[in-house]
Amino acid sequence: MSVIIRHAELSDAAALQMIYQQPSIFANTLQLPYQSVSHWQALCQPTAGFYNLIAELDGELVGQLGLQQFQNQRRRHVADIGMAVSEPYQGQGIGSALLRSALEMADNWLNIHRLELQVYSSNEAAVALYERFGFEVEAELTDFAFQYGRYVNVLQMARIMSSR
Repeated sequence: MSVIIRHAELSDAAALQMIYQQPSIFANTLQLPYQSVSHWQALCQPTAGFYNLIAELDGELVGQLGLQQFQNQRRRHVADIGMAVSEPYQGQGIGSALLRSALEMADNWLNIHRLELQVYSSNEAAVALYERFGFEVEAELTDFAFQYGRYVNVLQMARIMSSR
């Protein structure tokens, strides 16, 4: 299995829409179901400080990771990430490939010192993935989001780049 990681193109919008319409994907992200293709086209447009990475396997888009570097001068050393892997490809190393590529970019090219994310506390597989890559839980945020008709908690996690 050879996963290709690349930056998203406008032509990826429909495939992104298909991934984010999968029940476990919109349930475990802050995305809503039934988003239009134009919503995803907007996210594929170049924006200052936003790096939209795509995982492609045998020509099929199977995952996405967004890395948003803060633009405030006092927080430019910080970025936030969010990601999703298509349901049939979960547990096959796609998330690891995306995260490895994002960390390589953050550490070696963007001078990111602090990388942040939020993950539902019930998403054990995602929490374990992030911990394997050096993220640590900093806090649990109570009633952070609305999911399946009830409020749920998220974990605030971060990875601090060690001094060079």
